[in-house]
Amino acid sequence: MTTPARAFTSYWRRRIAATVATIALATALTGCDSPGAISGASDSERPVVLTTFTVLADIAQNVAGDKITVESITKAGAEIHGYEPTPQDIAKASRAQLILDNGLHLEAWFEQFIAELDVPHVVVSDGIDVIDITEDANAGLPNPHAWMSPVNVQRYVANIRDSFIELDPENGEYYTDNARAYTAELEALEKNLIEGLSGLKENERALVSCEGAFSYLARDAGLKEKYIWAVNAEQQATPRQIASVIEFVKENQVPAVFCESTVSDAPMQQVVQSSGAEFGGTLFVDSLSEADGPVPTYLQMIEHDSTVILEGLTGKKP
Repeated sequence: MTTPARAFTSYWRRRIAATVATIALATALTGCDSPGAISGASDSERPVVLTTFTVLADIAQNVAGDKITVESITKAGAEIHGYEPTPQDIAKASRAQLILDNGLHLEAWFEQFIAELDVPHVVVSDGIDVIDITEDANAGLPNPHAWMSPVNVQRYVANIRDSFIELDPENGEYYTDNARAYTAELEALEKNLIEGLSGLKENERALVSCEGAFSYLARDAGLKEKYIWAVNAEQQATPRQIASVIEFVKENQVPAVFCESTVSDAPMQQVVQSSGAEFGGTLFVDSLSEADGPVPTYLQMIEHDSTVILEGLTGKKP
């Protein structure tokens, strides 16, 4: 019997293989650049690195500086978990020199995406201290949102640095210097985050969100975590999930709850109505905003989220 997962895998392998074949044929017929080049980059000798989502692209660009062009498969505001690659994505990936992905089962579509592509890829989360999901259908799988901890992102940076040095050894010292400078910013961000949350009262030391995306941040800051669903792959919250969160909020007298920017906050508004907690605001996790939005960079995303959390839980501006 063919399971849905096998059917999905088979579908994407056929689709990607067909697209790659089309790209190869078009290149042969038109005499276009080889897969090592990328469309629109003829005036630059810089390598092109592709990431799976915008957060990784920003982190990687801080290491790359002006020596590597970094692009994201998904756009600002996109949901990463259930993303479906397009033929254009596949064409872009086939011309990149390196692909960076988060790993930890975040990109459920990624294995099929690269199955037919002869492009090296690096899992940037390798080496972190993984937290497993403990609830719902994903129980036992690693929580993929490791980038929500600036401590973990220091490991991301080290892995990205090493991959860039391997890709472009002539500029190895440049990437090392960039990584060192960005790591110092991450260390300062982590210090400010911990200090900001250290003064919370006992009932304020709880982070309630729609998705279980804050396990690593909660561990760093010593907060209890509660969420409606573990991973955003679920389309609707169940009554049991909502009731569990309402009970948690009431028992712990949690003053505020939150939801992420890439999903509807309607389930959390039910929690608000039934528990008496305030809706503390919108948090960013799976995507950065556009350049003119509130969180165009990773550092700004963590600063924004920590400020929203602190204001929501204390009712005071930091």
